[in-house]
Amino acid sequence: MLQGTVNVSVPDGFEDAVATTEHELEDQVRLMAALKMFELGKLSSGHAAQLAGRTRAEFFEACGRYQVSVFNYDPEEAADELRRDVETPRNLPGPE
Repeated sequence: MLQGTVNVSVPDGFEDAVATTEHELEDQVRLMAALKMFELGKLSSGHAAQLAGRTRAEFFEACGRYQVSVFNYDPEEAADELRRDVETPRNLPGPE
């Protein structure tokens, strides 16, 4: 796994413009990057949580807060799963 540091330059006084401290800004940038990479399917939820510096539960909570679905299915995969769910009761044995 890649480990290291990523530096992001922001204009002087930027943290004042967004009404946050330098540390809070760093935390928010990490979270936003993790959320977007997770949303795009680039990171698993576990790796995204690590990048965001949060537990997986905290990361899922952030997903809800920022309207990022925790279900990363492509449309075809979702349709197949839904089809299986609908068909499953038909394939179960009836009462004897």
